Amino acid sequence: MHPAGSAAAGTPRQRKWPSKRRIPVSHQGMADPHQLFDDTSSAQSQGYGAQRGPSGLGYPPASASPQAAFLADPVSNMAMAYGSSLAAQGKELVDKNIDRFIPVTKLKYYFAVDTLYVGKKLGLLFFPYLHQDWEVQYQQDTPVAPRFDVNAPDLYIPAMAFITYVLVAGLALGTQDRFSPDLLGLQASSALAWLTLEVLAILLSLYLVTVNTDLTTIDLVAFLGYKYVGMIGGILMGLLFGKIGYYLVLGWCCMSIFVFMIRTLRLKILAEAAAEGVPVRGARNQLRMYLTMAVAAAQPLLMYWLTFHLVR
Repeated sequence: MHPAGSAAAGTPRQRKWPSKRRIPVSHQGMADPHQLFDDTSSAQSQGYGAQRGPSGLGYPPASASPQAAFLADPVSNMAMAYGSSLAAQGKELVDKNIDRFIPVTKLKYYFAVDTLYVGKKLGLLFFPYLHQDWEVQYQQDTPVAPRFDVNAPDLYIPAMAFITYVLVAGLALGTQDRFSPDLLGLQASSALAWLTLEVLAILLSLYLVTVNTDLTTIDLVAFLGYKYVGMIGGILMGLLFGKIGYYLVLGWCCMSIFVFMIRTLRLKILAEAAAEGVPVRGARNQLRMYLTMAVAAAQPLLMYWLTFHLVR
């Protein structure tokens, strides 16, 4: 037997155990030891108070829009509040100063009409001979709305009549193969220029004659704009029946508007004499009467001047 073998046999064989590698215990919130990089998303989400998304990476949910994220910024909220205050101040400033240039409140009165009023007013413009009471009704020193008084002036009928006149003029030019946008624009601007000259001339005459009247500039525009109704009728009859129909209808409308203007304006320009029931005497009252007659006589002349070239 070999001594080495006896020595090995006499010595007890030591049992080898596998070496153990110490693995550090991972505490809550620490990174995975097998992970190459530390995951800091949880710390960021906890620091910013954001909720963990479905992917678990700590980003905000996909449903959060950029607008919502922008509005969540306090700086943007302050800017929006400042912009809203500026807009409110601007609106208030416009509301205070707009009446200096455009009397919006007064214009609302002239457009307070309804279908019944429009029908009665058109009948009065074509047949003023049968109407008896031309006085404008008042309620607490304020004229009632046009829809309650057929004698009250309005701007709805003159505005619609002016637009319709331009359209009918374009139709008449088209039937004669003379239509062009420039010619139609010239027709509209010419009618508007004549209306402006009329208003300025009447205002100047009232100032020179020193007439104390409640006739306003808007009233003048309304009364002078009623002639477009007769002009439309004349052009349409001229298109349907030729010049005979044009002259017949336009002649009737000219006489009607003359009577309408005389009976309406005499209560405005001759208000003092009409209220007192005194006959028109004296140089000043004679001038007022002549002014009323001149305004009424100018309407048929302008009606013919603005329409005769549209009927061939």
